[in-house]
Amino acid sequence: MSKQGLEVLGQEAACCAGLSTPLDEDRAAELAKVFKALGDPVRLRLMSMIASRGEDGEVCVCELTPAFTLSQPTISHHLKLLRQAGLIDCERRGTWVYYRVLPGVLDRLAAFLTAPQTAGATA
Repeated sequence: MSKQGLEVLGQEAACCAGLSTPLDEDRAAELAKVFKALGDPVRLRLMSMIASRGEDGEVCVCELTPAFTLSQPTISHHLKLLRQAGLIDCERRGTWVYYRVLPGVLDRLAAFLTAPQTAGATA
């Protein structure tokens, strides 16, 4: 084998060191749902507004709706998608609905985004 051929083989071996804890199919599907929900600017803003109260705080829908030029049903649809993605939960009290971030959601997202080498295990 030529010297050039050996160099190519050496480079190939070095570049194929293996992956560190890749996501399994189920976890990838779960995270894709979360990131798809957060991929919309309106939903990302809603999540930010709700999360700004912390994991123990909550926000009334009456506080969320005026921040947008969208109708209340449209805002409710976006909130429903965030709930379905497992990011927030809500509670109805009389005519108002109060939203809160589900416990641990922000920590799990942060762990996934900051430590991808352990993403399969911690996120």
